[in-house]
Amino acid sequence: MAYDEDLANRIRAAIQDRDGVTEKRMFGGLAFLVNGNMAVSASGQGGLLLRVDPGETGSVVREDGVTRFEMRGRAMDGWVRVDPSATVSDQALTRWVQVGMAYAGSLPPK
Repeated sequence: MAYDEDLANRIRAAIQDRDGVTEKRMFGGLAFLVNGNMAVSASGQGGLLLRVDPGETGSVVREDGVTRFEMRGRAMDGWVRVDPSATVSDQALTRWVQVGMAYAGSLPPK
């Protein structure tokens, strides 16, 4: 499944004033990176793939439409999937994008 181009455009709109952001095709989607660190992606599986503080993963996944990202059957702290139903409004999408941007922006540049 290809990533949702409309979702990618909505992410672009949410980060338009942010410095140090680049785009890169990753994990079957379109990722947005802050100083080389992935923050958020329009996932090829639908919805968002989002970078979060690993210590906050447990609290983040308690929210509706959010699950841990799994790679090869292993749940990954610091990575979550946000279902399209949780990003219907621009306000909701912007909130999630800001979570990813804040965490990625706190990491050392690559």
